[in-house]
Amino acid sequence: MSNVGGIVRVIRFLLGVILILFPAGHVVTGKPAIVACVVGDIVLVAALVRYCPAWTLLGINTCALKAGQGK
Repeated sequence: MSNVGGIVRVIRFLLGVILILFPAGHVVTGKPAIVACVVGDIVLVAALVRYCPAWTLLGINTCALKAGQGK
């Protein structure tokens, strides 16, 4: 079951990569670097697997409806 689709997936992927690269490039250091890496990992994984558990709890779904689904 997917709930992350299209443009949101691309945005999450780019944001995840950027957040991971900040500490790698020494843009941020210390605890903020750890937070950036953890958040970046979570966002990147959600983009790659197309599923966000938090969105399921909130009832958010950005995937396009398949034929025969919807209202």
